[in-house]
Amino acid sequence: MMKIDKKLLVLTSLIILLPVLLGCFFWSQLPKTIATHFDLSGQANGFSSRLFAVFGLPFFLLLLHWFCLFMTSKDPKANNVSSKMHRLIYWIIPLVSCFVMISIYGQAFGYMSNHVLLANLLIGILLITIGNYMPKTRRNYTIGIRLPWTLDNDENWNKTHRLAGKLWVSGGVLIFINAFVQIVVLQVFVIVLAVMIVLPILYSFILNQKKKV
Repeated sequence: MMKIDKKLLVLTSLIILLPVLLGCFFWSQLPKTIATHFDLSGQANGFSSRLFAVFGLPFFLLLLHWFCLFMTSKDPKANNVSSKMHRLIYWIIPLVSCFVMISIYGQAFGYMSNHVLLANLLIGILLITIGNYMPKTRRNYTIGIRLPWTLDNDENWNKTHRLAGKLWVSGGVLIFINAFVQIVVLQVFVIVLAVMIVLPILYSFILNQKKKV
């Protein structure tokens, strides 16, 4: 198990709730119904009340943030997760919260039209960062490609995460670039995501089968 950094927890929690203050300040200027969900083409396809958009979403993300940190800290092999990856876990939800709320408020005020650009930039940066730290993470029960055969063998875990790290960084770079060129965004995103997930799983399975022979 790993001790939670209380100062960092407070800081990141406040950042998640920062959009609430912004929403309260502009409360009277916000429409009563606000677009809160967008498809991969940037079109709004989900709407919520002003109350839920300003208060509900940030507090939901705050609870999700606490849950992720709690589960990670209770992992008996938490010390196998690199310190940089632990730091990243603290910042993922705050970054997502700021991006989501900026998109929602921007749409509500009519200042933002290209959600695809921002979403792909954020996803690309996150994938590159996570992919960079993946090979440095040892066996644990909360972060990484947690399969019976990867959790059972250090060599399988290490080789699988070295491959996964390269794929995630490459996928992140591709999505980042596609944020600007925006060529078949949905198809590129789905293919990249499938390759990032499926190939490491297949690779780890093949390694496990070779070991049995």
